[in-house]
Amino acid sequence: MPIVTDTGFAQDTHNGPIRDLPPDTAPETLDASSEDMIRIDFPSFADGRGFTLARLLRLRGFRGRLRAEGHVIADQYAMARRAGFDEVEIDEALAARQPEDQWLARADWQAHDYQSRLRGA
Repeated sequence: MPIVTDTGFAQDTHNGPIRDLPPDTAPETLDASSEDMIRIDFPSFADGRGFTLARLLRLRGFRGRLRAEGHVIADQYAMARRAGFDEVEIDEALAARQPEDQWLARADWQAHDYQSRLRGA
């Protein structure tokens, strides 16, 4: 399965434990301080709960690697990065339908941050 980062498609280099979370996990029930990597499942591209969970984990102090996995599409990559994800894991079928150039077109996610523009940053 390809891993999408700001530099394009890559192979998974993580070889440690991964904690998998469903999108309906209550972040207040997690003690993620000892976790090296958390992977949040996206059962559908229309299900945005994983974005909220990622943001709440980051606000609660999670500093490890955060990966979105499942039905995340290229159009959602910038939102995933802003929410706190480091990378997105997609399957081969999605990589064929949405090749690397479509993901790279959204890799400059900080340049188009509407909230920062509103705050004058």
